[in-house]
Amino acid sequence: MKKLFLLIFFFGITSTGFCQLKNRTFEDVDSLQQIQKRKIIVFIHTDWCQFCQRMKATTFKDKEIIEKLNSNFYFVDFNAEEKRDITFHNQTFKYKPSGNNIGVHELALELGTINDQIVYPVLCVLNEKNEIIFQNNSYLNPKDLKLLLEKLKE
Repeated sequence: MKKLFLLIFFFGITSTGFCQLKNRTFEDVDSLQQIQKRKIIVFIHTDWCQFCQRMKATTFKDKEIIEKLNSNFYFVDFNAEEKRDITFHNQTFKYKPSGNNIGVHELALELGTINDQIVYPVLCVLNEKNEIIFQNNSYLNPKDLKLLLEKLKE
């Protein structure tokens, strides 16, 4: 009985570990691209955006999406209001305050601006050369993101 419990406990821990989305930093991605070239999926969001939080709670918790992202892409979960300097692709990006406790990060603007504005959430896809190949600035449900990931994999 004790062995059975340990076996169930062990498989429970390892199976949940496989279902976690590997979130990278931009600095990590720069290093990883030297080892293995992959497309980069950047999820640009804010803490106050309801659709962003909904995507985090539903779309990015889907096991099939997690598996596809972990296997075929580098995934960056990026808060557009991040205050630390970020070095990516040999360029340093900074937080730009625009008022009292509000502002946006230069990198969020660089990757998330569509038609001269940024609307959250933003899904930005970069190719292996860090060039933007796709942007979407609306909620994506699991079904739609799965279709997109399949097309990007080709």
